[in-house]
Amino acid sequence: MPQLEQFTTSVDAVVSRMRALDSALPGRDGIAVFNRVYLAVTEAVDRRIDTGGFPDRRAAITLDVRFAERYLAAVEAAADEHRPPACWRPLFQFRRHPGVRPLQFALAGINAHIGHDLALAVVDACRTLDCEPAELEDEFDRVGDLLVSLEERIREDLMPGPDLLQIADPLTHLLGSWSLDRARDATWTAARALWALRGLPDVAAEFTQRLDTAVGFAGRMLLTPLPD
Repeated sequence: MPQLEQFTTSVDAVVSRMRALDSALPGRDGIAVFNRVYLAVTEAVDRRIDTGGFPDRRAAITLDVRFAERYLAAVEAAADEHRPPACWRPLFQFRRHPGVRPLQFALAGINAHIGHDLALAVVDACRTLDCEPAELEDEFDRVGDLLVSLEERIREDLMPGPDLLQIADPLTHLLGSWSLDRARDATWTAARALWALRGLPDVAAEFTQRLDTAVGFAGRMLLTPLPD
């Protein structure tokens, strides 16, 4: 079974990879916008782990790393001109579209990563740790709480000011249709379902594909180009 030090090194490694992406990508690129958000989340989780903020440090590190690996694999697939998962394709397709606002990029990335990747990361972590999803629920909830607090900050930082944002603004209606809290609840249900289906690989694969497609559809809606 992997030692804690190996997982700690992996946390440092994924943070380093995200920092490298941050340095390499143009600031307005949609992947760069999400990457800054996710880097802040990962660093916050890392600090919380170091200060004993998770009841099971090893479980928190494992979930954090498995979660990050899903996003980084999608970035690598796109860079190698391979097809990333369906949940990520809208963000890669629209990453340079001038009609998509930074807040849309950030939330579309969060949608893909929470709605699809986190469910699979829970299953990955359970396999690594030889445990049931219920044993990771505390870690899942605490990571989710950090994401919710960060989402609030993202909306404050990236949302146009009240002088520009009117009640009829399309961005108001578009972003009002998506909730991180609802996405997190659905993800936990999906993770438990996938774990229950682990003895039925064909059914689990179909479930995963449908989840990927549904999350990708939501991401495409979040990235609807808007008028200035």
